[in-house]
Amino acid sequence: MSSLSNSLLIPVEVRGMKCLDRKKFSRIVILPILKIPDEKLSKITQICKSYFLKLSNFMPVQILQEKNSENFNKCIYLNPDKVSKWLDISEADRTLLKQLNIADDNFDKKEVQLNYDNFKHDEIFKAILPENEEVVSGFSQIGHIIHLNLRDHLLEYRSLIGEVLVDKIKTCRTAVNKSSFIDNTYRNFSMEVIAGEEDFLVTVKENRCIFQFDFSKVYWNPRLCKEHERILEFLKPGDILFDVFCGVGPFAVPAAKKKCRVFANDLNPDSFKWLNHNAKQNKVNMSLFKSFNIDGTDFICNTFRNFIIDYCNGTEKLENGSKICVTMNLPGMAVEFLKHFVGLIEDEKLKDKFDGRIVVYVYCFALGDDPYSIAKKMVCDNIGADVTSSITDVFDVRNVAPKKEIMRVTFNLTKEILFSSSKKELSGEPPNKKHCKNIIFDN
Repeated sequence: MSSLSNSLLIPVEVRGMKCLDRKKFSRIVILPILKIPDEKLSKITQICKSYFLKLSNFMPVQILQEKNSENFNKCIYLNPDKVSKWLDISEADRTLLKQLNIADDNFDKKEVQLNYDNFKHDEIFKAILPENEEVVSGFSQIGHIIHLNLRDHLLEYRSLIGEVLVDKIKTCRTAVNKSSFIDNTYRNFSMEVIAGEEDFLVTVKENRCIFQFDFSKVYWNPRLCKEHERILEFLKPGDILFDVFCGVGPFAVPAAKKKCRVFANDLNPDSFKWLNHNAKQNKVNMSLFKSFNIDGTDFICNTFRNFIIDYCNGTEKLENGSKICVTMNLPGMAVEFLKHFVGLIEDEKLKDKFDGRIVVYVYCFALGDDPYSIAKKMVCDNIGADVTSSITDVFDVRNVAPKKEIMRVTFNLTKEILFSSSKKELSGEPPNKKHCKNIIFDN
């Protein structure tokens, strides 16, 4: 789509419109054209391609329906932002066109009727919304739902914005504006339908799996698709995955499909419901899949802990070369749960029996100029010791605001952490006394 930098094509009177009036986009415009013979069409279009007028539902090359035009039966519509006269075409291109007997005489102008259907949503927003202000810079699509986080100055235009998106994006049936803040325990947003159907049940395809869920009640971020894929690439068949904050299963379900053994947990009962639904819909081998609807602390201190104890006692096994992975995708607070791994196993007799490898992928928001150092420090601070030697990777997942990044820190959860009797012992300082299990993690 060519960038329309002025009001040559879109009428100026639509500026500030708050109630969408599609008829106001209808107007007759005068456009530059080149008259060309049909037999030389392919060669001429190659030369003129960069000058084409590109609009929705508009063919830049059309039949020229004029009298006395037998020799020139086609015309190319040119972008008026680039070409208003023959000499606006570069000298090099004019030379090539002259070799095909196309010259100044072939240049002309023609009246054309344009309407709302000829413009894409970004062009319409640029024409309607306030000048010198940020327009609708981006949005996410989750199934048939378009999700926006509109700035305050755009809120009075929200119904119009929603209508335009439902009109212009074929797969969109619903447009919602959501708060940019996740303001409750279950990580779902306050939401307002600004256009279309009030239908929140969506279907999303990701990593060869189909996910269904009620978008108004669970958390889903389509911008994390690539990150889900990256973690799945780290997992191998036979690995064991503990997904502490699993949502509706973007890590857990494809991992189980990959023949990993999965323990998936989410506190949100709606996420738990759709997690199990998605596991069944994707025909996961349920002998490899266990789901939990408990707090992350309980999941770590009971489910994960019991597995490690059983592994040390030989009642749980790891295939040769397999590893235990822990995903903690709750950037707002996941690092706060790291303290529960410190001294998780009290029976020191099991320490020598533990020979497995545990890899933790923990996500956090890093605010500042050096997100890599900030993310490392957050992990160390919450574990209560300098564990930088165990950190194998710090990855910038995506930017969410100026100087605010979602970071993923990957580190090895060592037996020194799991079997430490206190944070002082972990940091190399002699412990004063044995800490009570119930208060060891208080900061």
